[in-house]
Amino acid sequence: MATVMQEFTKGLWKELPPFRLVLGLCPTLAVTTNAENGLGMGLAVIFVLALSNVLISLVRNIIPKKVRIVCFIAIAASLVVAVEMLMQAYAYGLYQQLGIFVPLIVVNCIILGRAEAFAGKNPPLASLADGLGMGLGFTFSLTFLGGIREILGVGEIFGVGLFGPSFHPFTFMVQAPGAFVCLGLILAGMNYLSVWQAKRAGVQLDPHFDAGCSGCGACKMMDQIAAQKKLERMNPAQG
Repeated sequence: MATVMQEFTKGLWKELPPFRLVLGLCPTLAVTTNAENGLGMGLAVIFVLALSNVLISLVRNIIPKKVRIVCFIAIAASLVVAVEMLMQAYAYGLYQQLGIFVPLIVVNCIILGRAEAFAGKNPPLASLADGLGMGLGFTFSLTFLGGIREILGVGEIFGVGLFGPSFHPFTFMVQAPGAFVCLGLILAGMNYLSVWQAKRAGVQLDPHFDAGCSGCGACKMMDQIAAQKKLERMNPAQG
């Protein structure tokens, strides 16, 4: 049970899809002009992700490895069709606002990523917990981002006005560039919080982590080049 709970909770912060794993950024940036759109897209992803994880886990031992990706897409596509029909029947206005991004859930990096990395290798209960956790984390992220953009760009949240008539909306936030800026600020804030928590706990961090990365090969190569040049300056070649 502890393992199942861990699989569920990891998607809520440690492996938060758009902000930690940086997956599913296309809908994250495109549909979050307001909190309602973010919530609607998130709920659709929860439905597809949780059920696709369970179905893929159930049939993982009978799917040939060479065609597993095709099978994963077919399962996800069937569930997305069901989501589209439900939204058209009960939330047609939201369906029109989300537009093409609803059918594009089929090829969302989160859906295929969890299918390949987890559901195809683990039992159904753990796969369900993984799908629900990742889906909820994705939903919270989109709703949070959409809420910030809606508050700053329109002065409302879920259509409810927050400020008086003297408020001047920052319309840049509900435009495409505003989505990138807002996402970047959130990522920077989460990196800063992670560094602060690690330092407070006395954890030794990679020297490059403060820059927002985990120490890629490029940084290490630059360090090696700098060290070599320093060594050459200290020991100049004799003529």
